[in-house]
Amino acid sequence: MLTLVLSNAPQWCDLIPGVRVKLRPLTTALMVSARGDPAIAELPEGAATEEAALAMAKALARRAVLAWEGIGDLDGNPIDPNPEAIDALLDLWPAFEAFQTSYVAKALLLDAEKNASSPLPTGPSVGAKATARPAEQPVPTAPHG
Repeated sequence: MLTLVLSNAPQWCDLIPGVRVKLRPLTTALMVSARGDPAIAELPEGAATEEAALAMAKALARRAVLAWEGIGDLDGNPIDPNPEAIDALLDLWPAFEAFQTSYVAKALLLDAEKNASSPLPTGPSVGAKATARPAEQPVPTAPHG
């Protein structure tokens, strides 16, 4: 059974020690909007998967981040989220990784309650091994007559 969360209330997400962001829920509308981001459209044909993933994460974050704590300027003054600052945050590997796993993957993989199929072999389960043995060929039998 698929469990639907009917609340669209923003949620806080801890990205890295001392930094958390308040995010809109990852909805279909948000995902479609991010896919239409100019940075996605400007990716060269055949762009590396990693480049596309970063561009998509930044496009999503620019739309999803409502507030944050623990982020400031060079003088240590807190700053509000803005597109440039959000992009700079996701340029930090630990923040990008946490955003991908805590927000994007969590929303896209309905596996938490085993509500959906297993992730594709290109995702986090790429190294998973099959646990079932292949079926054996049936032994031919003599015709009954």
